[in-house]
Amino acid sequence: MSVDDISIEKDNSHYMQLATRFVSEIPHGIDLGLSVESAKHAEVVLRIPYQGLLLGDVDRGLIHGGVMTSIIDSASGLAAFCALPDMEAIATLDLRVDNMRPGITGKDIYAWAKCYRMTSQIAFVRAVAYQDRDLPLVTSSSAFMRSSSSQSFMKTESAQ
Repeated sequence: MSVDDISIEKDNSHYMQLATRFVSEIPHGIDLGLSVESAKHAEVVLRIPYQGLLLGDVDRGLIHGGVMTSIIDSASGLAAFCALPDMEAIATLDLRVDNMRPGITGKDIYAWAKCYRMTSQIAFVRAVAYQDRDLPLVTSSSAFMRSSSSQSFMKTESAQ
């Protein structure tokens, strides 16, 4: 089943609220300044503002590879959440990251991710991290296991 085959009754504000809450609950994402640029059904764009602490190679002014993996994994998982008909727990099964070029000093980092296929057990996602839209830093393909539990990680204590 394609994610486009799922009946979409939610507007983009629902996905922005979901995405904003998601990034606000990731401790390392908070430390990195991770924010949501856009969110809609099965697709998100996240941003990490440039900060000196992101550098892995200070002498050459290059961003640490872990920062790229972090934003790619967060965007990919969030795209999977935004493709689900209802909230459920997911777990990263496979995250393939292809490094195309290093991120450089002074520019924000963005990650676009889209969940392109959803089965009863697996969500498949593609993602790209970039500083300039036409020059990918990292490309990614990932798979997320859907939970068989009906318990949502997003439930508040009062709703349980």
